[in-house]
Amino acid sequence: MAQSPTRAAVILPWERPDRQDEVRAAEARLEEAVGLAASIGLVIVRQAVLLLRARRPATLLGSGQVESLRQAVQEDRVAVVVVDTRLTPVQQRNLEKALGCKVIDRTALILDIFGERAATKEGSLQVELAHLEYQRSRLVRTWTHLERQRGGFGFLGGPGETQIEADRRMIGDRIVRLKRELEQVRRTRGLHRAARRRVPFPVVALVGYTNAGKSTLFNALTGATVYAQDQLFATLDPTMRGIRLPSGRRIILSDTVGFISDLPTELIAAFRATLEEVAEADIILHVRDISHPDTTAQRADVEEVLEGMATSGTLETDWRRRVVEVQNKADLLGGCDAVPVRAGSVAISAMTGDGLPELLAAIDQRLTEAMEIVDYTIPVKDGALLAWLYAHGEVTSRDDGEQAIVVTVRLLPADRARFEQQLASRDR
Repeated sequence: MAQSPTRAAVILPWERPDRQDEVRAAEARLEEAVGLAASIGLVIVRQAVLLLRARRPATLLGSGQVESLRQAVQEDRVAVVVVDTRLTPVQQRNLEKALGCKVIDRTALILDIFGERAATKEGSLQVELAHLEYQRSRLVRTWTHLERQRGGFGFLGGPGETQIEADRRMIGDRIVRLKRELEQVRRTRGLHRAARRRVPFPVVALVGYTNAGKSTLFNALTGATVYAQDQLFATLDPTMRGIRLPSGRRIILSDTVGFISDLPTELIAAFRATLEEVAEADIILHVRDISHPDTTAQRADVEEVLEGMATSGTLETDWRRRVVEVQNKADLLGGCDAVPVRAGSVAISAMTGDGLPELLAAIDQRLTEAMEIVDYTIPVKDGALLAWLYAHGEVTSRDDGEQAIVVTVRLLPADRARFEQQLASRDR
């Protein structure tokens, strides 16, 4: 017999901000939380913004709000209450006791979504690691189902503490093993990148807020069939395909996981390998849902994560020069002509294909702008070096002599460094 869907309530605790222009609207945030919950099959029967006068250490919410929520849970037969913020273990336990149902916070919800979506071994390892890091933070001495007996000076715990410490050790051991496995995955990905450098093409990475339309754009440009739905976090594992630009230049397009505000710290650390594709990219396409009422705040959220990567050394500090902003879903606003674009941005509709030729031309132009013009003298007998330049750069002039060929070529900085390394090794 089919299991009946789980009925859920989504609650957004909201503190009145000092500066309204610096935060997203509560309604938009609540709508996002409802979308997150619905994406894993929960049936949302109630949703509400609860204004907080102060954060209560025991329950976060005020006593009147808890009682009102308890009545709503009973009336609507709610099985799960999603609280769209991070709860402490004590707050979660107390709310579950007061409401008489399961309570999960924003972190647990996002972890559940990632756990359901991860398709590759790497994605699964990353999700499990994030889950364990979160579970370990929940292991506190507040468990009511374990007996605790204090003895001596209080330094030695009873069976409750023993069980918690045993669980903590088990989780810690598994985390160590997972990190070792992930390091191996990262090394493998590094070998793949090294292989691409030997026969390299420029890498263009798609980034953007979750559900901005990255996978739809990826499919439209490559003809691939990557999973693309009007659903938050539809893509969790990086996918790469080769495409050819109008100039004839070949590039590798990479689709990545969507960003989101207040991404759990466990996931930021666990998904480092996924975001490494962004760090390696020659061009970053920041795909925005320009029709979304909260699009400006979403843009800021993505840029905050990228800036964090730059601060940690994962991404170059001048990453902004590599960004082309893609204002997607223009069809929902009346077409590309109806979308005001600024310098460095392109309006498109990945769904209808409108604006895609202009986007490809913009990628071409950005790659050309990044290229350096260099002169090389290649011995006639060394045809392999000459062939490499033709394959990886744009030869703009060539003068054939009896002993050597002088060429002027446009190369990306990374390709220039690789070529000159080859030259230096030949001269030894």
